[in-house]
Amino acid sequence: MKEVYITRDGLEELKEKLDYLMSVKRKEVAEKIKIAREFGDLSENAEYDAAKEEQSFVESEIKEIEDKIMHAVIIDEGDISVHEVSIGNTVKVLDVEFDEELEYRIVGTTEANAAENRISNESPLGSALMGRKKGDKVAVTTPNGAVVEYKIIEIK
Repeated sequence: MKEVYITRDGLEELKEKLDYLMSVKRKEVAEKIKIAREFGDLSENAEYDAAKEEQSFVESEIKEIEDKIMHAVIIDEGDISVHEVSIGNTVKVLDVEFDEELEYRIVGTTEANAAENRISNESPLGSALMGRKKGDKVAVTTPNGAVVEYKIIEIK
């Protein structure tokens, strides 16, 4: 697995989620499996199948989070430059076509959340902004093939 860029808060959230999955969710699923087994014939037992599927999902999520924690690279906010865009910066851009100012926080993929304007450094816009400076213009191709031009107004 490649490096996972994450803030200290993001890492703590991952650890809390992992703890919940391992200490609470695993037990809940094990209990569901135990109850479903008591229904009899496992070959035609939908509750058992559903519980086993949930168990598989929980275990894969645990493994994924453990891998992310193992490969975590902590973003030290004290070391973030405001001279060029990097992970941890908040960037104000101007959508040139619509003359609209937008503000995004550049984060690692684990912490990305469009609803909170946190975009991944690997997203089309995030990767276009990485390493750029105030005043630079970037062109981003959207999923539908349109090209959107942004101008960097501020980096903080």
